[in-house]
Amino acid sequence: MNKSFTLIELLVVLAILGIFAVLGFSSYMNSLRSGKDARRKTDLQTIQKALEEYYLDNQAYPVGSIPDPFCHPGGCATAQYLPVLPKDQGGTPYAYESSDGAYYRLYSCIENPNDAGAGVNQSGYGISCGFGICDPCRYGVSSSNVSL
Repeated sequence: MNKSFTLIELLVVLAILGIFAVLGFSSYMNSLRSGKDARRKTDLQTIQKALEEYYLDNQAYPVGSIPDPFCHPGGCATAQYLPVLPKDQGGTPYAYESSDGAYYRLYSCIENPNDAGAGVNQSGYGISCGFGICDPCRYGVSSSNVSL
C-alpha cells in the first residue's frame, strides 16, 4: 500500500492555506491603515496644542495654511510653538483653515472606513486632503469657538 497524498488532498490543503493568507493579509492591511490614522490624529492634536499656545501669546490664530500655518508675511513662528511640524507619512497634506484668526479648523485623511471616533465624518468635510480615499478629508479638529 502506497502512503502518499492524493492530488485532491493537496489541492484542499493549498486552498485552505490560500484562504488563511488572504485573511492574514487583509488583517495586516487594516492594522496598517488604523496605525496611519492614529498617527494622523496624534499629529493634528500636536498641531492643535501649538495653535492654542500661539493664540495665548497673540490673541489670534495664525491666518495661513498648511504646510505651515505659523508662517505669515512677517516670518515663521514654527520653532517657538512647534519645533517640527508633523507631516502625514502617506504624503497627503493636512488642511488648515483660518480666514480671520478668530478660529481654526484642521483636517486630515482617514483611511479606515469603519472609524467612527470623535472628529470623524466618513462622508467627508468638503475639504481636499489629497486624492483617492483621502479626498475629501474625513477627520478634523477645531478651535473651541467653532464646529467642524
